[in-house]
Amino acid sequence: MRILLPTGRVTYNIVKEAARELDADVVETGELASFLTPSQVLSLLRSDPSYDLVLVSGMCTASFKEVERETGIPVYLGPRHAADLSLVLPLIGKTELSREIPADEFLSEERKREAYKKISDLEEGREPVFSLRGLRIGNGTRIKVLAEIMDAHKSPDIRGKVLRFFDEGADIVDLGFGFDATPEDVRAVFHKLQDISQPLAIDTQDPALIEASLFRADLILSLQEENIPYVGEKVAKAGCGAVIIPGEADLLSNIRMAEECGICHIIADPVLQPCGLGLVKSLSGFSDPGYPLFFGAGNVIELLDADSTGMCALLAGMAYETGSSVIFCSEHSDKTAGCVSEMRTATMMMALMQGRPYPKDLGIDLFRIKEKRKRREPPLEYSEVIRADRMPREITYDPRGNYRIGIEGGCIVAVRNRTAIKGANWQDVLHTIIQMDGISLLDHAGYLGAELFKADLALRFARSFEQDGPF
Repeated sequence: MRILLPTGRVTYNIVKEAARELDADVVETGELASFLTPSQVLSLLRSDPSYDLVLVSGMCTASFKEVERETGIPVYLGPRHAADLSLVLPLIGKTELSREIPADEFLSEERKREAYKKISDLEEGREPVFSLRGLRIGNGTRIKVLAEIMDAHKSPDIRGKVLRFFDEGADIVDLGFGFDATPEDVRAVFHKLQDISQPLAIDTQDPALIEASLFRADLILSLQEENIPYVGEKVAKAGCGAVIIPGEADLLSNIRMAEECGICHIIADPVLQPCGLGLVKSLSGFSDPGYPLFFGAGNVIELLDADSTGMCALLAGMAYETGSSVIFCSEHSDKTAGCVSEMRTATMMMALMQGRPYPKDLGIDLFRIKEKRKRREPPLEYSEVIRADRMPREITYDPRGNYRIGIEGGCIVAVRNRTAIKGANWQDVLHTIIQMDGISLLDHAGYLGAELFKADLALRFARSFEQDGPF
């Protein structure tokens, strides 16, 4: 297969090296590969129409449809960065590339789709220990994410919160009720959620509150020797699953007690301790009790001041190695916002471990800030350096007016004169402001671009935003 690789002078050597073992012609078309025009490609193909395909830089924004129409030769987008070309070229002829999406992004999405399909196929191929509303639990099925909502009876929009957790990847949503909750509170909350098709759990050890939930709850957290005598048979009659924990009696004794009451769908919780209170030692309790295991990662994450992303990955790995079937997480504090989605991704990574020595190069990952592989672009070329001046502390206000910038409902908002411009990304908001002739000073345009981009980053990483403050 003959390939034409038009590129810029800056990246010529990188492209040439990547194409060294292929039947490919690397042609320099200007300073930068991203400035390639359809007429340049057309001229190259007219002079030699024997190419099978053209691969242009993923940074190109021009359309090459007319080139394809005239020559019949397909023009695909390569990766955005020349350093990634060596990863893409070996796939040509094996994988169909895209005319609209850069190859690195396209292949990443393809690998992700393949990973999701593999997870689905693996899930369908396993016979679970039991199911809760069709959700497969145990026996090598994917580790299920249980997300907790504390003080559910005090939540102003409990239904919205539950549905959001399911949308973000929870398999089960657990409703916690504190000491001030009453059976009427429990019934009221579960009635609001009665038509939701996914599994719901109740988190309390109060027998009266447990009994009040049995008309709708699918899983009870938690049963032990103090409450099993009062509600064990009722839980069994309702067909609910139950998480069994140790108390004064050990875990196996409490499991036997639950079995005697007729509870069939048992999940054993050896209780994972937070870091500093016996995390490593508590892992020794995760031996096979004959039932699916519950891995309580929530307190470990909440009680350690570090980003939850990496902790979710590591704790899901621990859950995988201990053979756990359900992993618990929460979003009680601001620092754990997004934890449910992160934990769902982590459990899917573990599901892809079959036949692999470690969870690496899976098609899905939990990189959010750091890069798996740094880009290696050619060095900048220049002959003169002008040192940047310090920006003056005094500012000249734009006569067109100032904007108050914030984030709201997943959008960036710029407000001036009680009119709000809302957009999903900083480029759209800035473009609209310019189109409305809302800027007259270049330094004001630069300032707005910087602040809008900072707001964009805040949305992307689920952080708070403060205009003129540090990110």
